[in-house]
Amino acid sequence: MSQQKSKSNSILPKGCGCSLLIFIGVIGAIMLFPGLFLTFGIKDKQVEIFVPSFLSMANKARQSEAKQYVASMNKGQQAYFAENSTFGNSISDLGLGIKTETNNYKYSIRVTQRAAFSYSLPNKNQALKSYFGGVFLVPAQELDRNAMTTVSILCETNEDRPLIRFKPTDEPAEPIYQNGEVICGKGTTELTR
Repeated sequence: MSQQKSKSNSILPKGCGCSLLIFIGVIGAIMLFPGLFLTFGIKDKQVEIFVPSFLSMANKARQSEAKQYVASMNKGQQAYFAENSTFGNSISDLGLGIKTETNNYKYSIRVTQRAAFSYSLPNKNQALKSYFGGVFLVPAQELDRNAMTTVSILCETNEDRPLIRFKPTDEPAEPIYQNGEVICGKGTTELTR
């Protein structure tokens, strides 16, 4: 038997098929999932960059860890106060099994006589949002004139923590109890109470 070489009569240059498939795939992805692509404005004109913003999605996953940890520390402080009539001085006092440092964040607590603050600060070289929690001892006048109760708040920084900070005043403020209300500090937004 003799073998014959077949010759293609394609009008496309060699290697064009893969490029064409990639191009069609990118256009299809843009049309199906426009939220995955970066959009920004330059002088009132909108520009889209056809690069997936997977970094943004990864940051949201990392930030969800911090939100959960700070919310847990708030609940832990409320439970600790209910049992001990004082706030816990450390994360381990709360008995939550939370690490003080993960790959993405460092966690800490600061306690006063009338409040407990929980902090999640991104590790160096992490452009992530910070989260602050506050548990405040407040009058529970609806129960008893002398009764006290706790209220909590979870706050998120308005912007990701910059990789380089120029001044210590760039740090956002912790939550406060003011005029009978618990509010987030400067540079932060309330997530939950």
